[in-house]
Amino acid sequence: MRHLRLILSTAALIAPLPAIAATPARCQMAKMLELPVTMNGRSPMVSAKFGDKDARFILDSGAFYSTISRANAAEIGERVQALPPTFRITGIGGDSSAGFITAKNFTLGGVVVPKVDFFVAGSDTGTAGLLGQNILGLADVEYDLPHGVVRLMKTTGCAKINLAYWAGDKPATLVALAAPGPGPWKPHTIGTILLNGVKIRAMFDSGAQSSLVSLAAAKRAGVTPDSPGVIRTGFSRGLGARQVPAWLAPFDTIDIGGEAIRRPRLTISEIGMQDVDMLVGADFFLTHRMFVSNANRALFITYEGGPVFNLTPKGAMSAEGKALDLTNTAPEPTTAEEYSRRGAVLFSNHRVTEALLDFSKACALAPTEGRYFYQRAMARLANRQRDAALGDLAESIRLAPSDPDARIARARLKVSIAPRAEVLDDVKAADRAIAPSSDKRLAVASLYDRLDEPTAALANYDQWLASHPEDSGRASALNGRCWARGLLGTETDKALSDCNAAIRIQPKNPSYLDSRGLIRLRRGELRQALADYDAALAIAPKNPWTLYMRSLVAAKSGDTVKAESDRALALSLDPNVVERARKIGL
Repeated sequence: MRHLRLILSTAALIAPLPAIAATPARCQMAKMLELPVTMNGRSPMVSAKFGDKDARFILDSGAFYSTISRANAAEIGERVQALPPTFRITGIGGDSSAGFITAKNFTLGGVVVPKVDFFVAGSDTGTAGLLGQNILGLADVEYDLPHGVVRLMKTTGCAKINLAYWAGDKPATLVALAAPGPGPWKPHTIGTILLNGVKIRAMFDSGAQSSLVSLAAAKRAGVTPDSPGVIRTGFSRGLGARQVPAWLAPFDTIDIGGEAIRRPRLTISEIGMQDVDMLVGADFFLTHRMFVSNANRALFITYEGGPVFNLTPKGAMSAEGKALDLTNTAPEPTTAEEYSRRGAVLFSNHRVTEALLDFSKACALAPTEGRYFYQRAMARLANRQRDAALGDLAESIRLAPSDPDARIARARLKVSIAPRAEVLDDVKAADRAIAPSSDKRLAVASLYDRLDEPTAALANYDQWLASHPEDSGRASALNGRCWARGLLGTETDKALSDCNAAIRIQPKNPSYLDSRGLIRLRRGELRQALADYDAALAIAPKNPWTLYMRSLVAAKSGDTVKAESDRALALSLDPNVVERARKIGL
C-alpha cells in the first residue's frame, strides 16, 4: 500500500505505510449483489420493496442494524413488536426506545428475502429508513459512490492482499479495522486515524451527510468551539430526539490510512457514541472508492477526485511525487437511469453544470419519467434558474400528478409569488397523496400556515406528532401546532402546553418565544407576553412581526412611548405586518 497526498495550497505527507503483497492467484473474489445508488443531496439512496410497495432507504454503513421509524412501520402496515425497555439505540441527539418488525417479502437489488427484521426506532429520515450492517455486513462490501453503486462481495484466500482491484497505478491506502465486539451484531467499519497527529477512532458512516468530529476528540486534537476560526453553523441531528449544536472548525492535518490532507475544515458536535470519535461521512464516500474486507478487518481506499472535508484539492500526488491522473474512466452512461445516478453524484459534489447535462440526457431518454424532471428542477434551482425549475416541476407533476415531493417543491417556490388558490391546489394534492404518518406532513403543515390555513395546518401537525413520539423534529412541530392554535385563538391551554414543550427543547429559539408571546397575549397575560417578546427580540432584534406584537402588548399595558417606537420600527422593516395582524383579529 502507498501513501497519497492531496495537492492543496499547503500539502503534507505523513509517515509511510509498509507495502502489502499482492498475490491474486490464490485470492478469489465474486460479486454477490449490486445495488444501484442514487444520491439525494448527501444521502445515498437505494430502492427496495415491502411486498409490492416501493421504498427508498438510506444506505447507512454507520447503522449497526437496519432501522425504520415508527411512522414508517405504520405506513407499511407492519405490527411493531416490543423490545425490553432497557434496550436503547444511541446516536446523534441521544438515544431512543426500540421495537422491531419482521417484514415479509422484502426485495432488495431484485432479490426477494422472505423475512427480514428491522429495528423500529428514532427520528424519521424522510425515507423508508436505514439499511445497516445486518445487510451490509453479510460479506465484504465495496462502496463505489462516485460511480453510483455498492456491491456485496465474497472473497476467499485474500488475507494480506490489496483488494482495491480497480486501482491500477493509483495509490491505495489501508485502514486496519477494529475487531468485532461481543454479541450477535455485525461489526461497524471503525478504524484508527490521525487528527492533528492524535489517534482517534473513526467510523466510516455513509449515512452521515457530512463528516463529524466529537467535541471530546476535537479537544484532544487542540480544537474547541472557542478556538480561532471556529464558526457556529447550527444544529446536527440524527437518530436521537434532540438537535445538538454544531460548529465548523479548521484543523491542521488529517491522515486516513496514509491519505494526508492539510487544513481540513470539519464539523464538530456531540456524536453520542462512547467508542467513536469521528464519523467519516458521505462527503468522503462521494470522493473515494472503498473496499471493506469484513473477513480480514481491513479497509482499502482510493481517492477518485473532488471536494473533501470542505476543501477542493487541485489534484493528488503519490508519495514519490508523481501527479495522479484522476480522470473518470468509467464507461459513459447509456440509459436514463445511469445518467440520473451520475448526475446525482455530480450534483452532490456541487458540480451543478455537469449534473444538469446528465439530468437533461435522462429526461431526453425517458421523457415520460417524472422524477428525472424533478431532479433537473432541483439542479436548476441550485443554479438560480427559477423559471426553468418551475417548468421542470410542472412537467414532473403532469407526468406524476400525485408525487408529493414535486407538489411541495413547487408550492414552496410559488408561495410568495403566485395566486394563493394556485399554490393551495399543490398543497392539498400533496396532503391527499401522503400517508397519515408521513414525515412530509411537517412540510405540508408549514405551507398551510403560510397560506393562512391554520385549521389544515393544525390537522397535519396533529397527525405528525401522533406518529413521531421520539423525533428530533418534535420541537418544530410543537411550535407549529402552538402557532396554529394561536392564529385560530382557540384551545389556548393546549397551545401554551405545546409552546412550553418546544421551548424546553430549544430555550433560545426566538420563533418559539414569539409563538408563546401570541398565546399569552390571547390569554390576556400581558406581563408574560411582554417577557417572551423581549426575550425573542434579544436574540433576533429586527424581526418586524415580533416588534409589532410587542407594540400591541405595550399599548395594552399603557406604555405608549414603547408601543409607538416598536410600531414605527416594525413598519419600517415590513409595512405588511399591520394587515397580517388584522387578519388574525389583532
